[in-house]
Amino acid sequence: MGLGSYPQVSAQLARQKAREFTSALSKGESLKSKKVLLEERKELESFYFENLMREWLDTKSSKWGEATYTKAQKSIEKHIIPVFGQGNYKEITPKEWFDFFQGLQRTLGIHTQIEKLVSYVRGCYDWAKFKGKINSNPIEGMSKHLDAYESGNMDFVTVDELPALLKKIRNNKKRAIGIGLELLMMLFPRPGELRIAKWEQFDFKKALWTKPAEMTKTRQEHQVPLSKQVITLLKELRSIQPESEFLFPSRLSVNKTISDMTFNLALNRLGYKGKQNPHGFRHLASTILNDAFSNQEQVIEVCLAHKKKGVKGVYDKSQHLDERRVLMQWWADYLDELVN
Repeated sequence: MGLGSYPQVSAQLARQKAREFTSALSKGESLKSKKVLLEERKELESFYFENLMREWLDTKSSKWGEATYTKAQKSIEKHIIPVFGQGNYKEITPKEWFDFFQGLQRTLGIHTQIEKLVSYVRGCYDWAKFKGKINSNPIEGMSKHLDAYESGNMDFVTVDELPALLKKIRNNKKRAIGIGLELLMMLFPRPGELRIAKWEQFDFKKALWTKPAEMTKTRQEHQVPLSKQVITLLKELRSIQPESEFLFPSRLSVNKTISDMTFNLALNRLGYKGKQNPHGFRHLASTILNDAFSNQEQVIEVCLAHKKKGVKGVYDKSQHLDERRVLMQWWADYLDELVN
């Protein structure tokens, strides 16, 4: 639900004017008056921030992965559009934006998500500036004045704390979510990729998860070798989940996925708030694997689906599939040994 309690003067004025137009039309004004009113309304709507934001989002549809685009769109529609959607993008003030974002920070505490929202609005205004729609960006430089916080993007437990975490995950009362957390640990994908993963992407015979290009951050198809333990988990997951194309369908509809906060909240409930988050499994795996396989940096980078940089990125096009099969099985065995 969007937060309508924050400053929205521009949006309120726009809605008031829209109601006036509708009222005038319903009272049977002359045909000429109706035409004028409709033209004025059309002109008013052309300056709605919602329309500007959707135009900007359209420019990103071919540049962002499907998961990234959908996540951004939902976040914007949940928080930004209800408050500023009908505001004139030329008239929304820097103070209105500042009060809104600071209010979100202090009320919800979703700092990483707010950072993203700020970047979306900034990007939208930057695009509008270079399209000649506005002369300046009203939120330029705003981020440094918002409340500072310590980023939790890389929250992950120590190696000594890992066995206890894995035991709690395996004993999770919500078995499907427990399996999801264990898959995040064993496969260490970007959390959003697993959240929207479909069964058709998994080939148990070949022991591969093939992520389509539109799903990945690098915009390239990426294959992930599946260890024996992962295949066992996936088969169990399929047996307990409702019939759906998704591994993790929403409780409300099998045609939708769970929310992007589900895995994070599950870890919080296990007592790991500020200690371990879904993205942190990638850093945890990277740390341990680089220590155990110090001479296989490129293989580990492909496991993490990192885009290769520099000269190596130009000449090394190998997917290192055979080496990664060995490494991913070693990782699953390592995690089992920690618990057993």
